[in-house]
Amino acid sequence: MKKAKINIDGMTCASCASHVEKSLSKIPGVKVLNVNPVMGKAFTEVEDSISEKQLIDAVKDAGYEAKEVEFEENSTSSNSKKKSDLSKWKAKLWGVWILTIPIMFIMYSEKLFGLEIIPMNSMTPFLLFLSFPIIFIFGFKTIKSGLRGFYKMQFTMDSLISLGTIIAFFTGILSLFMQIQDFSGVSGMIMTIFITGKYIETKARGRATSEIKKLLELGSKNARVLRGKKEIEIPISEVKLGDILIVKPGEKIPVDGVVVKGQSSVNESMVTGESLPVEKKIKSQVIGATINQEGILYIKATKIGKDTFLSHIIQLVEESQGTKVPIQRLADKITGIFVPTILIISLFTLLIWLIVTQDPSKSLGVAIAVLVIACPCALGLAVPISLTVGFGMGAKRGILIRKGEAIQTMKEIKIIVFDKTGTITKGKPEVIDFYTAPRIKESYLFEIAGSLERLSEHPIAKAIVEHYQVYPKLRSKGAKASLKKYKSVNKFKTIQGKGVEGIINKKKIIIGNEILITDNKISLTNFKEKIRKMEKKGQTTMIVTEDKKILGIIGVADSIKKDSISAIKSLNKDGYKTIMITGDNEITAQSIANQVGIKEVIYRVLPEDKLKKVIELQKRGFVAFVGDGINDAPALKQANVGIAIGTGTDIAIESGDIVLAKGDLTGVVQAIKLSKAIFGKIKQNLFWAFFYNVIAIPVAIAGLLNPVVAELAMALSSITVVTNANLLRRKRI
Repeated sequence: MKKAKINIDGMTCASCASHVEKSLSKIPGVKVLNVNPVMGKAFTEVEDSISEKQLIDAVKDAGYEAKEVEFEENSTSSNSKKKSDLSKWKAKLWGVWILTIPIMFIMYSEKLFGLEIIPMNSMTPFLLFLSFPIIFIFGFKTIKSGLRGFYKMQFTMDSLISLGTIIAFFTGILSLFMQIQDFSGVSGMIMTIFITGKYIETKARGRATSEIKKLLELGSKNARVLRGKKEIEIPISEVKLGDILIVKPGEKIPVDGVVVKGQSSVNESMVTGESLPVEKKIKSQVIGATINQEGILYIKATKIGKDTFLSHIIQLVEESQGTKVPIQRLADKITGIFVPTILIISLFTLLIWLIVTQDPSKSLGVAIAVLVIACPCALGLAVPISLTVGFGMGAKRGILIRKGEAIQTMKEIKIIVFDKTGTITKGKPEVIDFYTAPRIKESYLFEIAGSLERLSEHPIAKAIVEHYQVYPKLRSKGAKASLKKYKSVNKFKTIQGKGVEGIINKKKIIIGNEILITDNKISLTNFKEKIRKMEKKGQTTMIVTEDKKILGIIGVADSIKKDSISAIKSLNKDGYKTIMITGDNEITAQSIANQVGIKEVIYRVLPEDKLKKVIELQKRGFVAFVGDGINDAPALKQANVGIAIGTGTDIAIESGDIVLAKGDLTGVVQAIKLSKAIFGKIKQNLFWAFFYNVIAIPVAIAGLLNPVVAELAMALSSITVVTNANLLRRKRI
């Protein structure tokens, strides 16, 4: 399976999206994730055999035009569509108002100014002449889409508008041959107000997606690279892995890489939301699209194209547009049956008014008013427009909501579980203390430990190896500073969650926690007091043994992230139950928990058991899990809301419902506030959309609304929903 994104022209409401979804779903091998009428996109998963033509034809069969199909491997996001849409509606806006102003002058000049410009018996041909281009030229797409809905029995907002305007227009023709009120001028005015509303709505939608557009524009267009000894400037697409890039002060870093020369501070706010510059030196990782502020940096390209951090964020944001909130499904179902219901109500209104009043003109006017006021555009926009604005706000702050369900679920969360390493702490342990057994030299302890641990990928192993590499006393005598002497290791083995073992100099070496040492029947009698002292200081102890004799103990500690304490304090204050889960022993785990303000600790948890612990906690209420490592992925999936640290592994990020690009726990607090703000705005919009229809339709049926006023009210309801969604930006998170 591969993902495909289809850019679609002509969708105006949730009914349109529903028809596109049904048409695409008919193709075997196509799974529709979501169709977003705000973005004008359909998000799908398709089998490799599915062609671009099949998808385009399916969209066309639904009555819309597929502008472009972007498959996952060649996806290139374009931000020009909203601009072109806006310019089209603007051109139509000018055209219709140039024709509508004379219509209004002809129709109302006598009532307003006492001027009879055209005699009543000659007015109809002029109104027909002026209204025709408004409806059948400027409004052609709307009319075409609406009539196709009747042909295919797939009704949309356009179905109601097209039926109302066409009926109104043809009353003018009928009035030439029979005694009936002429609504042809009204038909032109209805279409003009509709087009005006669409222009304002499209402009507001464009604003809703502005943060996402800014993300797309962040990347560099060119890069300055060293090729041989020459410094040349090339397009960003020509940068290769391993290229040395030169970035001067004030310039954007073109791609992800590692600093090989130079020192500077880098502004990473556009990607991570962190306002303070980050110091960079040799071996520091840098992110493409961030801005170098001071010195010249020489950077080795490590990720290019779609593999860069920025590209990954953009992909996550775009994928987030393909998600639905559960409450949206209810709105979509209502919208799906709404249009045909209104058509029936309008027909019954016409018949009842004819029976009661015997006045065809009045009856038609009332029926037309019911048709145009009941368009469910506001209802269809209420959820997707709120999501689009909210996701954009989140992206700007480094909060990526990958799954819309998380927004609705977040309000039910009672318990927040934090992984320790890399989540609460920096995830980069350091050797803080050590103890050697009698007659064992410090250099020998670390030479043995470093030689074995260098084969492990565990953070604690890396800390031991790094300590051996950088500590001058521990280098073998006569070794150069850049060369570290390691002993050869045979039969290396990782015991998950406990430690490692292997053979060095024909002797069995075991390095691990107390459980592993005890499992191997090695006595800890003379070392327990020293172990407890280290653990009380928050250190994780690694016991190094050689042929069942203890060589020494290495104390490793992971420093706490600077904002972990304030973030957890804020969550505790808001009434959340905060829990820390870790593989550490009780004393070490409790030491970290005490420092950050977490009362409940689940310790000595093996990686595979994190999932089980989350399931147990879910019996107490909805659980959010915050983690960053490969072993956190099952727990992130199982939790009601999985919050992945964006600086962690790709597997963890893919498992999270929400991804925090910045990587610190302030993002958890912000993500919760943002989710609640988005869902609150969704509820507001749905309320106003339902409230509008509940009030407006009976008023129209009662004959209290002129068709033009009805259309104006409909247009205003859509604009209100879009404007209200945009007000979400004022929310402080």
